[in-house]
Amino acid sequence: MEKIFEDTKTAFALKTDVELERAYFLFKLIANQPLVRIGTAVTNFALKTHLPVEGLIRSTVFDQFCGGISEEDCMPVIDKIYEKGVSSVLDYSVEGKNEENPLDESYRRVIDILNFVKEKDSIPFAVFKPSSYGRLSLFQKVNDGEKLTVREQDEWDRVVNRFDSSCRKAYQLDVALLIDAEEYWIQDAVDNLITDMMRKYNKEKAVVYNTLQMYRWDRMDYLKKLYKQAEEEEFYVGVKLVRGAYMEKENERAEEKGYPTPICSSKEATDKNYNEAVHFMADHLDRMAIFAGTHNEDSSYLLMELMEEKGIAKDDPRVWFGQLYGMSDHISYNLGARGYNVAKYLPFGPVKDVMPYLIRRAEENTSVAGQTSRELSLLKKEKKRRKL
Repeated sequence: MEKIFEDTKTAFALKTDVELERAYFLFKLIANQPLVRIGTAVTNFALKTHLPVEGLIRSTVFDQFCGGISEEDCMPVIDKIYEKGVSSVLDYSVEGKNEENPLDESYRRVIDILNFVKEKDSIPFAVFKPSSYGRLSLFQKVNDGEKLTVREQDEWDRVVNRFDSSCRKAYQLDVALLIDAEEYWIQDAVDNLITDMMRKYNKEKAVVYNTLQMYRWDRMDYLKKLYKQAEEEEFYVGVKLVRGAYMEKENERAEEKGYPTPICSSKEATDKNYNEAVHFMADHLDRMAIFAGTHNEDSSYLLMELMEEKGIAKDDPRVWFGQLYGMSDHISYNLGARGYNVAKYLPFGPVKDVMPYLIRRAEENTSVAGQTSRELSLLKKEKKRRKL
């Protein structure tokens, strides 16, 4: 297969010379772990003490990785990238709260997004994070099968209702809804809830999508079991496949609590697990729809090859590729230019509220071997092509 991801002209066509230099500067910073730690501490301090730094953050790291502060504010970015064949997934990236009002606000925000995107071909998906709909400690009690108090049961009923209302709205508007993954110790409760939603709303096609973190060694078995269940109960399965976002936290907790780590033994084992899931889903598109959320070139090429082998059209609605905004443009825009379904996760929200998300992304990038150096090498190649 042609190695399309080396084409930096297509990858960075939307970037001005100044934006290209800014991206190169930011990834150079992210590549330096001590600088990321210092920058995180300084940024947190500046925001907590209300120093006037929001303008600086907005013009640098925020604009690199976020679409805007509101849905409307994101539209220029959405329209611009859609012209290059790349869709958007609007992601309200304000991290989870524990009080009821913010949880209700998160739910209302998702409903607003669903209404906002319903007639926009450029935004085929909405998304939410389960912990934005309920307290982590409540999810954990349900996950562990502990008896809930009367008050907790009322609270859990509200969580279930938020899930159900969101999925029902997505079904009514015919907008696919991606539900993000959580940490291992609450994921069973999340999985059970999402499977219930699939039973109700995925009767004709995949509307509700669960997210499987394939750095967990048990997820392949779960995927096969879910497919079997869908066959028997006649519903469709939507799955966003990712490698995973909580590796260090998961390993530390497993060691602290004395249970076997849920994480694969190596990066190679994770890659094998991810690619096995891609194979399995490509073989079972009769009842499955895949959103391959990956910045990995090999996994992207694999799915492209499988589509070609099986005669699956590049724009088949059951197959999507996805990357985060501001990263892996060489994958997204080259796929879009060649007619594949591809979408950028586009985080948005008030600058100070989105900073925890951005800090987590920076920390993840420093710990993903090769990710940042690959970004830098491609940006450098494009700078050389433009003779900057």
